[in-house]
Amino acid sequence: MNFGQVTLQLLEGFGTTVLVFALTLAMALPLGLIVAFGSMTKFKPLRWLTRTIVWIIRGTPLMLQVIVVFYVPGLLFGVNFTTRFTAVIIAFVINYACYFSEIYRGGIESISKGQYEAGQVLGMTKAQIFFKIVLFQVVKRIMAPVSNEVITLVKDTALARVIAVEELISASNDIMAGFGIIYPLFYAGVFYLIFCGILTVMFNFIEKKLDYYR
Repeated sequence: MNFGQVTLQLLEGFGTTVLVFALTLAMALPLGLIVAFGSMTKFKPLRWLTRTIVWIIRGTPLMLQVIVVFYVPGLLFGVNFTTRFTAVIIAFVINYACYFSEIYRGGIESISKGQYEAGQVLGMTKAQIFFKIVLFQVVKRIMAPVSNEVITLVKDTALARVIAVEELISASNDIMAGFGIIYPLFYAGVFYLIFCGILTVMFNFIEKKLDYYR
């Protein structure tokens, strides 16, 4: 198998990696905000339920969660309700939504009460205070931990292979097993490095744009 063929097969796996990454991020970011509101609500049953779910998700491996989402419905009901790829997306979205929710919660709770009181004095509603005063300050404060989680997500996509979803690492392993060559595994690492490098540059640019909040 020549270098060009290896590259094409890895690119195919990388396409799945990027798709898992993009779909997870698109759904987990807004869902995480909803979960954060649930964990901060004054309605105690909902708050404790939300925090318990977050505790369970954060306290168990993502690999185990992928396996549970894909296999448990079949074991309980005798029918698999999801495809392998869909199971990966569901598990990843739930996992990262819980992690993002804690980042959001920390950012929101770091805003002083004076900011809210100032908005109330101006006659603003709670929604207006949050979206016009609090939100952009929170975005600035959470940008670093969010960027760290996003880059971690890039590498966590390799866990999709646990239920035979053909992503980048899985593609490199198939080549290694089929042709007895090891360099595709290290070659796959180059794809991750480039992808993470692009994301790092992007987040650095965003952080510089938000410097006016200092």
